[in-house]
This record gives sequence, C-alpha cells and structure tokens, in this order.
Amino acid sequence: EMQRSLVGSEMCIRDRPITAHLMIPYLPYQRKPFLNFCLEFFHFPILLVPFGREKRPNTEIQPDGGCKMRETDLADELFGQPGKTALPAGVRVATARQGGVTITRVEIAREGLARPRGRYVTLEVPSVSLLDERDSAVIEAAAAELRPLLPPEGPVLVLGVGNRRVTADALGPRTVQKVFVTMGPRTVPVQGIRPVAAVAPGVSAATGLSLQQLAGALVRELRPAALLCVDSLCSAEPERLGRTLQFSDTGLHPAQPDHSRHLDAARLGVPVLAAGIPTLMQAEEGRDLVVTPRDLDGVIAHGAALLGAAINRALQPKLSVAQLCWLVG
Repeated sequence: EMQRSLVGSEMCIRDRPITAHLMIPYLPYQRKPFLNFCLEFFHFPILLVPFGREKRPNTEIQPDGGCKMRETDLADELFGQPGKTALPAGVRVATARQGGVTITRVEIAREGLARPRGRYVTLEVPSVSLLDERDSAVIEAAAAELRPLLPPEGPVLVLGVGNRRVTADALGPRTVQKVFVTMGPRTVPVQGIRPVAAVAPGVSAATGLSLQQLAGALVRELRPAALLCVDSLCSAEPERLGRTLQFSDTGLHPAQPDHSRHLDAARLGVPVLAAGIPTLMQAEEGRDLVVTPRDLDGVIAHGAALLGAAINRALQPKLSVAQLCWLVG
C-alpha cells in the first residue's frame, strides 16, 4: 500500500525533488530489510552514499597553499585512493568485492613510508550499527582476512585498548567482552580449541602504568604466540566512520607519531596484530575538535559485537559463528 501511494504521488510531482523522512526500525535485524525495500523501490542519492564509497579529498589546504594530510590510521586512505599519483616503490594495493563487502589489501614491503612495513586489510561494509553477531556473511569475510595474519597455532592474547568511559574510545574494552576466552587456571585444554585470553588494561590515568608496561608484563607472563590489539581508529574521510574494519600485522601504530599506544614486535618480542573500526576524524576547524558518527553508541555496541565475532571465528575455525555466539552468550 505504501508503494502504491508513493508511486501515485511521484506521478504528480515527477519534475520536483522529493525529500523523504523515514523512521528506521530500532531492532538491527529489521533495519536491513527496511533499507533494502527503500533502495529497491526509490532513488535516494544521499542514502546511497554509505553503501557505495564516494571519495572526498582528505587533505587540508594550508595558508601557504600547500596540502596537509589529515590524520588517518587506515592504510588504504594513504595508498589506495584512485586518481592519486603512482604508488610509492614497495607498495602494492589490491581490491576485491565479496558479496556486500569491499576488501582492500595493502602490502608495504619497505620502511620509511607513512605506515610501517607489513600487511593491511580493510573491509568496507554498511554501517556497523546496522550489523551484529548474526550477520554471518560479514563475519566470515572478516575472519577469512584476519586468519592469515595470525600464527597458525599457539595461545593468543587479545588486548582491548582504550577508555571504556569515553564512548568513541571504548571499542577495545567493549570488544574483549565478546571474545571467547579459553584460558584460565582451571581450564582443561580441549583438542581443536585454541587457547585465548582477553583483557582490557585501562588507561594510564587510572592504573598509573603505561600501555607498554602492562602489555609487556602480560606478554612475559603468558608468553602468547601473538598479541592482538583492538582499538578505535581515526579516519580522514567522514563517510568511512563506523563503516570500515581494518586488520594489520604491523602492531599498534596510531596516526599521531608521539602517541603513547605504540606497540610492536620489536618492543614486545612477539607478533603484534591490530584490529579496529574508525570512530572519529579530525575536524576541519582544528586539531582540538573531532567528528564522530551520529549513532556513535550503536557503532561501538554493534561494532564490538561484530569484531568480537570475527576474532572468535578467526581463532576458532572449527566452531561455527552460531556456536561461538552461543558460547560467548
């Protein structure tokens, strides 16, 4: 009935633009069918932007006429943009599409570039606030990209980096709550189940210890085969906030060179991986202001569930997404 009435209205005012105000369902599993209905029967150019990535300049014009790159943690924003000059020597970029997920793989083979040497994988999806742990297609795609970056066997420590009291920075602590933990003082090893521990160390203002000190102590005590750090990321493009997942095997390297969260294999003695979702970007008005998604609470809650499910699936390939969700509760 809605379709017939709106089509009839379109017949009367075909030559004039129409602005539609839509009430989106609250429950995540109801949102996708609703949006699919809208995209199938109507033409909303603005609504289509989040699903088809539209490139915007991620540079700022300086008073002297030069350009300065906005801070970003995403490797494909530095090296994977169309229309830029030739890639630097030692950088390879490949893009593929799997279902509704666009996957960009960046491999940096030498030092001295804007990002450390190593492999980076980004997955562009519809807003993570529309997804949750039941979206098995996205989870399987993310797990398939994360798994090759991990050591084939051995215990893994998942570190939830960030401040749980600051929403934009709470992705790491919220994600470790969704990780399937299989280590413990009374835990009996089970064949086919990988040993996994997860912890959110908090911030130095609350603990009196730096992230490097806490991570070093945990690594020395547990001796994991790898450390997987989960953290909120910074993007240079507003349309990518809450819509991109990134995995890398280069360690935790925030865009700010003087940031206290730098962790890598050289510092800790074990492979360090990083996973995250961009939740903020530098505002054009200055470095003291940042931009976050309007639905930031949804991005953090559903993004943590999505990342946790992808990490669990990558670490426990013998268990299905449904089984892992049930075990995590």
